Amino acid sequence: MLLGSQLRRLREANGISREAAGFVIRASGSKISRLELGRVGFKERDVIDLLKLYGVTDPDQLAALIDLAREANARGWWHKYSDIVPSWFQSYVGLEAAASLIRTYEVQFIPGLLQTEDYARAVALLGHAGAPAEEVERRVRLRMERQEMLTRPGAPRLWAVMDEAALRRPIGGPDVMRDQLKALIEMTALPNASLQVMPFEFGGHAGAGGAFTVLRFRDEDLPDIVFVEQLTSAIYLDKPEDVDQYVAAMERLCVDAASPDESVEMLNEILEEAS
Repeated sequence: MLLGSQLRRLREANGISREAAGFVIRASGSKISRLELGRVGFKERDVIDLLKLYGVTDPDQLAALIDLAREANARGWWHKYSDIVPSWFQSYVGLEAAASLIRTYEVQFIPGLLQTEDYARAVALLGHAGAPAEEVERRVRLRMERQEMLTRPGAPRLWAVMDEAALRRPIGGPDVMRDQLKALIEMTALPNASLQVMPFEFGGHAGAGGAFTVLRFRDEDLPDIVFVEQLTSAIYLDKPEDVDQYVAAMERLCVDAASPDESVEMLNEILEEAS
């Protein structure tokens, strides 16, 4: 997706049609469209030919994009879960793993990167009640493995805003929620994690449209990507006019929500009420 987005930007900046680009790599305009959307894999030779067509001559930019093409074709650790995880979510896991900053707003659930094992299991059962126990456990394991990146060297920054409803909705029962609240409080001690709570008393706010995540990457040439999950699919946005609106909404949420210190106090209060 990241590579396709970059290639689309370069093509459009040079006023080149998809058909003309496809001709250079012996493909159709629709194939270029699928490449740019990240729906099919890349051949390194095709990427080199397209970059030449788009006038990319800077050695560092060429090397970065060719490296990205190689990474795009490599299987990630999450591939072992491909039989139970749809391709549209596998794409997100890959983007998440490459991000340097993850900003997320959640309404109903605790963000996946902050869920305890028991909470994650309860969430998995909500959507897959009839699934075999082994499958449910693998879904939980995938979520736990995703969380490992938060404590590795060079870990991304996580900034999560949660609606108070997510903290009070008893997913998995009282015991599971108490442990989840304790885990959230512990997570606030991580140097790369910031948590904020949007309290009920604030009323309407910029996140009224629902949950979303904004991913930013270490390479400044790569665009931010907005991820909006739906019931059976997801939307990925990378056009500046779309991303800017979500970033503005996230900024507003961070301003209007309780501060990180106030949020810890809220977490402790809710935990005390639940005890």
